[in-house]
Amino acid sequence: MNKQNTMSHEEIVRSKLTALRCEHRDLDEAIAALSDQQLTSSLALQRLKKQKLVLKDKIARLEDELTPDIIA
Repeated sequence: MNKQNTMSHEEIVRSKLTALRCEHRDLDEAIAALSDQQLTSSLALQRLKKQKLVLKDKIARLEDELTPDIIA
C-alpha cells in the first residue's frame, strides 16, 4: 500500500497565506523602488498598488477562514 502525504485544509490555507504574504511584501518593495525613480509611469505604479490591494483582500479572507467563529 502506498502511503500518501495529504495536507489538512488548515495546512493548505496556511501555506497559501505564506505565499501571498511573500508576494505582498515583494510588491511593496517593487512599489517603493518605482516610487524612488524619477521617470516612473504612474499607471505602472497604480497597477502594482491595485495588485497589492487584491492580495491584501485575499490574505484577509484566508485569515478569516482560519479564525474560528466565536458566538458571543
